[in-house]
Amino acid sequence: MSSTRTRNILFTVTAAVSILLDQWTKVLARTHLKPLDPWRGIVVIDGYFDLRYSENTGVAFGMLQKLPGGRILLSLMALAALGLVFHYLRRTDPSQTRLHLALGLVGGGAVGNLVDRIIAGRVSDFIVWHYHGHEWPAFNVADAALVVGVCLMALDMMLDKRRTATGAPPERAAGGRR
Repeated sequence: MSSTRTRNILFTVTAAVSILLDQWTKVLARTHLKPLDPWRGIVVIDGYFDLRYSENTGVAFGMLQKLPGGRILLSLMALAALGLVFHYLRRTDPSQTRLHLALGLVGGGAVGNLVDRIIAGRVSDFIVWHYHGHEWPAFNVADAALVVGVCLMALDMMLDKRRTATGAPPERAAGGRR
């Protein structure tokens, strides 16, 4: 099997698992959490982690909730971001496994929330972390995939920069083909 094909399979499987897990957990959240008191939810680890249903018509942390035409604009932005993911994937060296995994997570996260936005006009969130009275805004599996994917991309860039700074031979061309 060619290394380009392996790259595409890793990306596709990662994105597909992210999308399926995201959509499955959102169905469970809408079915089991939505009917509950929105302020209580289900305490998983007291003082740290709850499952509590909420809906978000904006972007991360509830920003842009009242944006006129937001559903269409945010959907178009997600499609544009997905286009960039595919473009970047095509430019990567087949040996950049961590980057292919990261792009799969970013692509899967973007599609997971895009599906919600297109079908319902809002994104279902249900994971809530908190610590000593400070609460992180509710999020979902797609959001987590996006964050982990972006962190892996940042790690990849830092490791490339470190290899370049130490004069070590690069294993691949940063973001490009060899």
